[in-house]
Amino acid sequence: MALIIDLKPSERIIIGTALITNDENRTRLHIEGAAPILREKDIMREQEATSPCKRIYFTIQLMYLAADAKPIHETYFDQISDIQAAAPSTAPYFMKINDFILNGQYYKALKEARHLIEYETELLSNVK
Repeated sequence: MALIIDLKPSERIIIGTALITNDENRTRLHIEGAAPILREKDIMREQEATSPCKRIYFTIQLMYLAADAKPIHETYFDQISDIQAAAPSTAPYFMKINDFILNGQYYKALKEARHLIEYETELLSNVK
């Protein structure tokens, strides 16, 4: 069964290692096969990774798109140790994300990392 994705005009999507930009018309894609897919709303550019948890998201995104994610794991685990030392209350988020990563479920880890970013925003809004 194919994955069906509707793209808005000028919307971007990553399929595998290709960045695809839609033209000015709506488009419907039927995608079959196993390839990492990220819609524009889920893509974070490196320059947008401006906080520790956003850098975590970016690192997980690299894992998701990589042919071999294992070499990126060390970077990720170094990043989380720093964050957990500064904010131990992030541990429940990392427990979920770590489980997804260790099981090769990088897309689910990305979704959980979105919740982590929301939590980070909440924490930072309480700092005066």
